Amino acid sequence: MQTNFSLEQLQDQNNKACEEIFRKCVHCGFCNATCPTYHLLGDELDGPRGRIYMIKDMIENQKKPTENIVKHIDRCLSCCSCMTTCPSGVKYMHVIDYGRNYVEKNYQRPFWDKNIRKVLSIVIPNHYIFRLAGFFTRFVKPFKFLLPKKIKNMVALMPTNFPKKKLKDKKVYPAKNNETIARVALLTGCVQKVISPQINEATIRLLNRHGVEVVVPKKIKCCGSLNHHLGKEHSAHKEFKNNILHWYDEYSKGGLDAIISNASGCGTTIKDYGFVFRGDGELKKKAKKISELTKDISEYLTQSLKLNFKNINKNYKIAYHSACSLQHGQKVHTEPMDLIKKTGNEVVEIPDGHLCCGSAGTYNMLQDEIAERLLKEKIMNIEKIKPDIILTGNIGCITQISIGTKIPILHTVEIIDWYTGGPKPKILSKL
Repeated sequence: MQTNFSLEQLQDQNNKACEEIFRKCVHCGFCNATCPTYHLLGDELDGPRGRIYMIKDMIENQKKPTENIVKHIDRCLSCCSCMTTCPSGVKYMHVIDYGRNYVEKNYQRPFWDKNIRKVLSIVIPNHYIFRLAGFFTRFVKPFKFLLPKKIKNMVALMPTNFPKKKLKDKKVYPAKNNETIARVALLTGCVQKVISPQINEATIRLLNRHGVEVVVPKKIKCCGSLNHHLGKEHSAHKEFKNNILHWYDEYSKGGLDAIISNASGCGTTIKDYGFVFRGDGELKKKAKKISELTKDISEYLTQSLKLNFKNINKNYKIAYHSACSLQHGQKVHTEPMDLIKKTGNEVVEIPDGHLCCGSAGTYNMLQDEIAERLLKEKIMNIEKIKPDIILTGNIGCITQISIGTKIPILHTVEIIDWYTGGPKPKILSKL
């Protein structure tokens, strides 16, 4: 793709990075073939190629975003499916994020849209506020029929009952029998630790049982993904910097073999810290190291540990949903399935598994109609193969898919924990 950035514009590192990405695009359209929104809507502007053209035109000519441009940029799921099929290696994820930052700085959103985004930006990354919001939602739900459609859908998605944690909050969870072979930090997440604490507990038990000491730095709350994808650059970078500094401090003082993420959306963002701070003299080295240390839990288990599987006389037909952020964002796809197969269960890939379920962070709240259509397609494809259980590696996917089906859905690590000596997941008690 030809570009016409001025020399002055190219002094800005983000403009320069975008210009290099634009030049890689050869207009082939392979990206549209796997884009969920293009698949549903059939509009060139709702595919990666169309969005690239719009963002390039805005940035290059320093145009103010129009309502139509913002609509099509907002419709992007950031699923990164286009990056998997692009033959030219176009890093679309960086273009769309920069486009969102540009929109946030140069576009005045309508009152409701602006304030809904502001509320989501404050509530979701803070687990204390999120829990409080869930408490108040109990009183609102009976009257949700009085609310506007978008607010009503958000209220419906908000959980009101939160499971009790079984593990006490500690900074360090030592390896079992003090036989430590590795030391890792675990990102426990913001929403996940509230609505599904069993995922972190299964992760800690599994790692401790196999000789891994787990560190949970208390000052790390949110990975910054949510604000990053909302275009709120200042808030996101504040969260990024906090995490980089505290993890690097832990790495320097106590040593870390890895930083473990068991929420793939978070892991994709953390692995990109090095790119985000590539021009920051103070943080460049530290951010790069943090990105290099970060592993998805399935990735770490496959590469670094020899798991001790137990013989459990119970086999299931398992549908594996490969979260977009894992298969497209991190290029981790076969590892989770290989782990599940070692349990002796039958693993089946979901038809059209490259397509998003519609969760995508806050997408199912901000773009509820498209998210609902994507969810229906996903459920239809899951039910075609008639599984006993659905497994996936992302809390957003678990929450979204569970809305549309009664088939039990779990995080991959919960099954691996059970089949290596941990407790049977509660949700499977009736199977």
